[in-house]
Amino acid sequence: MVESIIERYLPKDEDFAVALVDAMNYSMKAGGKRIRPLLMYESYKMEGGSHAVVEPFIAAIEMIHTHSLVHDDLPAIDGDLYRRGKKTTHAVFGEALGILSGDALLNLAYETAMKAFSYADDKGNTIEALDILASKTGIHGMLGGQSVDVTNEKNNVKYLDKEVLDHIYREKTASLVEAPLMIGAVLAGAPRGEITCMEQIGRKIGMAFQIQDDILDVTGTSEVLGKPVFSDEKNQKTTYVTLLGLQGAKGKVEELTSEASRLLDTLPGEKEFMKELLSYLAFRDR
Repeated sequence: MVESIIERYLPKDEDFAVALVDAMNYSMKAGGKRIRPLLMYESYKMEGGSHAVVEPFIAAIEMIHTHSLVHDDLPAIDGDLYRRGKKTTHAVFGEALGILSGDALLNLAYETAMKAFSYADDKGNTIEALDILASKTGIHGMLGGQSVDVTNEKNNVKYLDKEVLDHIYREKTASLVEAPLMIGAVLAGAPRGEITCMEQIGRKIGMAFQIQDDILDVTGTSEVLGKPVFSDEKNQKTTYVTLLGLQGAKGKVEELTSEASRLLDTLPGEKEFMKELLSYLAFRDR
């Protein structure tokens, strides 16, 4: 269902911008678990939502996530040539189209999300959902966290204390898990306390997700992950594994996931699939 929704909102061939559209669609169709759209849909359904108003936001959140990956892979940031077992967008289409396609996906995400007004019974909820989408992905969210990470790396800062690392993980990664959970609840008309609870769940599971990424960098294989391993060690990067050790990092993932699960239990609705999804995110092998 999620795949069919995303497909519906992808750009079609253009007379002149065909190369840009090809690059955008290449990155959007390069695989991926569609985690954020799934989280949004499950949150929406748990809170009693049953209309099409969530669908443009489902596509938009995946466009924003994909934009971030396309730009992360660029030579100016990580310089990675493989993602999800395939060549990265800039490796296939060149650096210029890598930049432009990432920009275009971010812009298209907001164009797409605004289509929700066509379905909205409560336009106030849609406005609030747009505000969350913008704030959680901007300078006080994903992009802000990424900038701190990149700045430290480019300035050759080899050691970060836990407070700085937590800030980067919370903004760069957890924000884009908080957003879909909150947006689903907002669009369904959930009470304020339940929207806040969704944000807390997203923060904890987003942190666990990033720490698991640290773990996989030293325990996984390139064949399974679809991207290089030991890159954090090669770049002398501070991670939860370097701060707490491998077992300590694994313990933190378990702690955060248990806390998220307990919060989920306080919310209404059918949540077995959501519980399984949160557990899968935290303890995935790729």
